[in-house]
Order: sequence, then C-alpha cells, then structure tokens
Amino acid sequence: MDSSVTSTELTAPAPTTGTSLRIPGPTTPYQGDIARYWDGEARPVNLRLGDVDGLYHHHYGIGDVDHAALGDAEDSESEKKLIAELHRLESAQAEFLLGHLGDIGPGDTLMDAGCGRGGSMVMAHQRFGCKVEGVTLSAKQADFANKRARELRLQDHVRARVCNMLATPFETGQAAASWNNESSMYVDLHDLFAEHSRVLQVGGRYVTITGCWNPRYGQPSKWVSQINAHFECNIHSRREYLRAMADNRLVPQAVVDLTPDTLPYWELRATSSLVTGIEDAFINSYRDGSFQYLLIAADRV
Repeated sequence: MDSSVTSTELTAPAPTTGTSLRIPGPTTPYQGDIARYWDGEARPVNLRLGDVDGLYHHHYGIGDVDHAALGDAEDSESEKKLIAELHRLESAQAEFLLGHLGDIGPGDTLMDAGCGRGGSMVMAHQRFGCKVEGVTLSAKQADFANKRARELRLQDHVRARVCNMLATPFETGQAAASWNNESSMYVDLHDLFAEHSRVLQVGGRYVTITGCWNPRYGQPSKWVSQINAHFECNIHSRREYLRAMADNRLVPQAVVDLTPDTLPYWELRATSSLVTGIEDAFINSYRDGSFQYLLIAADRV
C-alpha cells in the first residue's frame, strides 16, 4: 500500500458524487490482469439477474428450484421467471453466508473482501443495520456499488473501495466480521487470512463460501482446470483453506458442504439464455466429486 496515503484519507467518508475512493490496488502483474478482467466484465448473467430487485451479485445460488414459480416452458414469460428464480437462489446463498456471521449489531463494521457490485453488502446492512466496507480491485465494480448505495440512500453505511484485499486500509481489530464470497481463489490464502486476522477483532467471525478442489480426488480435475482458465483464477483445495486458517489464528466453527445445494442452480442456469459456456464444467465436477462448494466459518482467536 502506498505510504503517501494518510490515515485521514483512509477514514474519510465516501464521496456522494463522482468516482469511488481509491486506495492503490494491484501490486503484481497478475492482480492488474484481474482488475482489467473485472473492469471489462459485463455478463448478462450478472446484470440481468441483479435487475430483478436491484441486488447485484457475483456468486452462485443454493437451494431447491421452485418449479411452480417457473411455470410452463411455453409461457411467453418463462425466461423472465427463470431469471427471477436464479436470482432468488443467489440471494439465498448470500443470506446463508450472512447467517453465519454471528451476533452483529448496528454499531459494528463488517468487511466484504472482493465485494463485486455490492449486493451482499446491501443485504448485510439491511439485515444487521451495521456499516459495511467492501474492497475490490475493480474500479468499475466499486463505482457501481457506490452508485447503487447512493440510490438506496445507504452511502453512510455501505461503501466500496478500490484496493487490494491483501493490504486493506482498515485498522487492526476494526471489523466484527468479514467474508469472502467466491473471491478467495484470486489470492494466496496465507496472505488473505493474515489480513482478515489482522482486521478482525478477537472473537470476530470470518466466513467464506468458495469452490475448492477435493483432496480425495487427488489433484485438480480437468473440469477444475477449465474453471480456472475461464475465470483466470487459481482454485485452492479444501485442505489448503483449513491449513491457512490454522496458521492465522482462525479456528473453524463450521464447515458446510453446499455441493448438493448448488447443483440445482447450475442445472437450471444451463437451460437459460444466459449460459456462458462454463456450466458443464461446474455440473460435471460437482457430480464426479472433484470439486466442492463449501462454507467455512471461523473465529479469530
């Protein structure tokens, strides 16, 4: 992080107009690539689902599909209903994550590491009444999230910043809880959990929902390799998550295998007009056991 950024700048309120507060972000060529990737991303699967209710997510869904809500496939509104159902499953995933953050009050601060367009931050504030700080390498995502917060008149409570999640501008022990929602595959886990451990107060809760390759399979499968190539990421194994947490004073309290719960989302998405070409890799890897979708909740000790 640039030492020329003062503590006053780090704690200044978010601007109500213009672009997002920027802390120097990418520090490696790879991080620069990721920033450019997400600055250029405009997939309909992310934007059209968010248009349903104004909550824009960058993660996948969990839960059983409500086939009654989908109606008849010949219905002229069938695609619209399918999109609404996919979005409902995405929001259910975010609610499940938030439900593992512990006892959060209005006076607390939360950190969303890899906040995307800010849907989960808005949901966290609506649920807890607290302040939520998000970080992302993408200036485009941060500007989108902050614009949405202003539209909802939440700019005093919800803010996104452009910075590196491995070196955030937050004070040590500032956060009551923090999370990564499908964003930890872009960084080294030891560096990531060291930063979460620093930012969290003792007793604070860290939660991640992530895809990880299954050590019992032996090595990352061809499907996992396809997912890595598609998103320009580096999926870690379940074992790596637990080891890196243990090395950084994060003690797991819950490990939930959400693989069976996310398959219905992917099977439904594969029938929509929003397919991106990666759906089969997710479906096949979940089915053959080489890839898992996990929630891990850990306390800072």
